[in-house]
Amino acid sequence: MSPGQIAALIAAGAFVLLVLFLVVVLLKLGRTLDEATTAIKKAHENSDPLFTGANTTINHVNTQLERVDGITANARAVTGNVSALTSLFTATLGGPLVKAAALSYGVSKAMKARRAKDTAEESGRHTRSGRRKVGKGGRR
Repeated sequence: MSPGQIAALIAAGAFVLLVLFLVVVLLKLGRTLDEATTAIKKAHENSDPLFTGANTTINHVNTQLERVDGITANARAVTGNVSALTSLFTATLGGPLVKAAALSYGVSKAMKARRAKDTAEESGRHTRSGRRKVGKGGRR
């Protein structure tokens, strides 16, 4: 055997080993793909009830949102009515109430001023010793 033939035998043996290695890798890859396919089928089978439940939940939520929309519309109407009632109350009774409060405050202020004046006059008529003070030109 010549050195070229020996090199060819070594190359052929290496090629056979490479092919065997690739066969093993391809077999493992095939098993992995089979397992992935099985897992996807199971996930697909189990997803139908999940989607059905999600659809039911969404329908229920939509029903509740319609109810909330109705409640919100009613609250908006009540707010408008309260605003109108407040405006009406302010227009009809607000002015007279303010005038009555101002009159009451003025009368109260006048009464306090009158009492203060009366108190000042009475304290001016008497001295500290308890005697009565006589006005201008008068005797003691």
